[in-house]
Amino acid sequence: MGYAKNITELIGNTPLVQLQQASNESGATVLGKCEFLNPTHSVKDRIGTNMINTALKEGLIN
Repeated sequence: MGYAKNITELIGNTPLVQLQQASNESGATVLGKCEFLNPTHSVKDRIGTNMINTALKEGLIN
């Protein structure tokens, strides 16, 4: 089993789960993204990480 070297490695890459009832009713495959599996259980983890990485890259913070 692998492990993360720091918590930021756990942000994103959350799994997709098929929403069976919605898929059956629509005739299409409907998937839900499990963002609650991010470290703070929120889609905002991705946004915050991206904002910080962009600011670092642009030299706005160090």
